[in-house]
Amino acid sequence: MCFMHHHNLLGGGNKQWKHSVPSAGENKLQEEKPLTMGFGRKVYSVHSHVGVLEPWPFYESEEPISPADPGPSTSEELTRFMECRGIEKCLIMPNYGIPVQEQPFQLNELVVQLCREGKGRVAGALWVSGLPQNRELTEKALTMLDEPGIRALKMSYLLGGTPDPRKWDEATLQLHEKIFNEARERNIPIHFHTSPGGNSDITNFFEMIKRYGKDLKIHLVHMGGGVSGHIRLISQWRDLIEGGYQVYIDSSWAIGFAVRKLLKEIDQTGIGVDRFLFGCDEPWSDYEGEFWKIQGAPISDEIKERVFWANAEEQYFSKLV
Repeated sequence: MCFMHHHNLLGGGNKQWKHSVPSAGENKLQEEKPLTMGFGRKVYSVHSHVGVLEPWPFYESEEPISPADPGPSTSEELTRFMECRGIEKCLIMPNYGIPVQEQPFQLNELVVQLCREGKGRVAGALWVSGLPQNRELTEKALTMLDEPGIRALKMSYLLGGTPDPRKWDEATLQLHEKIFNEARERNIPIHFHTSPGGNSDITNFFEMIKRYGKDLKIHLVHMGGGVSGHIRLISQWRDLIEGGYQVYIDSSWAIGFAVRKLLKEIDQTGIGVDRFLFGCDEPWSDYEGEFWKIQGAPISDEIKERVFWANAEEQYFSKLV
């Protein structure tokens, strides 16, 4: 999700928010028809959001709005979502995008439920936070890590904090290291939102990668975020991979030049061939556009197969029952 690239621009940080759980049938996704394009590929998405996001008075809006469609909230809706796009397997995580700390935590149980009902086709990432004010919510989330299908954690600094450990106080350091230890013990990645400017700028992640990335799997969502982020990440790609850092990326919301350039480099050198995965970031992005960034790239079919499904199978789905 990239709507909140700069959370301070959203406005309304002190506005009232009340979490509500939709009753049965209340959050029925609009009936979709299968895409008519002939994709002709096996596809696994490692980045999709589930759950309803409450309307919010974004930016200058006087009335609360819902900028994106709701994510699936039942197994039937998730199955329909996948079938309409030809997605065979999917990694899901809580929908988020409003400046309310507890909101995405409320959807962790939905992620667990959908994984339980996913019949080996659905893996999940739980929402956690390195902010000390969210310690109790994060500790509760970590108790769900051994639920069937949970294969990752999800973090974002859009609501505050920084990924740069040089700027953490003692309480923040301890909570981050608790999260990292739980992920490390289970050999699962942590998905970090990246975006241009602000706390989520890729430049803030390099010190974290340097300190923790050799024994912690770090998934940089959106490939560094924006032109500057893409260039900075690509310029260090070879050194990161050959240096033994466990860095992973997906190309959702990434700009075309960067996707082409890095895929061509991977195709030519093989460096990081297992680290580039496909993610559609629905409902915030669009599956068709994300698909064609990979499908249309001037690279070998072998690399496309790795990106579209084989890397995800190895990382997430081969371990599901």
